[in-house]
Amino acid sequence: MIYAIVGEDVPGSLERRLAARPAHLERLHALRDQGRLLMAGPFPAVDSPDPGSAGFTGSLIVAEFPSLPEAEAWAGADPYVMAGVYARVTVRPFKRVLP
Repeated sequence: MIYAIVGEDVPGSLERRLAARPAHLERLHALRDQGRLLMAGPFPAVDSPDPGSAGFTGSLIVAEFPSLPEAEAWAGADPYVMAGVYARVTVRPFKRVLP
């Protein structure tokens, strides 16, 4: 099943985000290498591909997992969670229709 994982950043967490980013990306690369990652990326805080010091408001990950509990466990172990970047993480089943 496909799941949408939305992490919402704690305000002012850009430095923590940048410090935890390599470990966060390593986990995403593992999903990609397993053929389970459909898309992933951050939400810029301003309308720009490079928000600079404005930072980000969160992230979206869309990936395949065997079950909702496994997707929730994976999301809960994210380095951004451990570093205090995310204030909240929501995991929801997702039905891909297009493309």
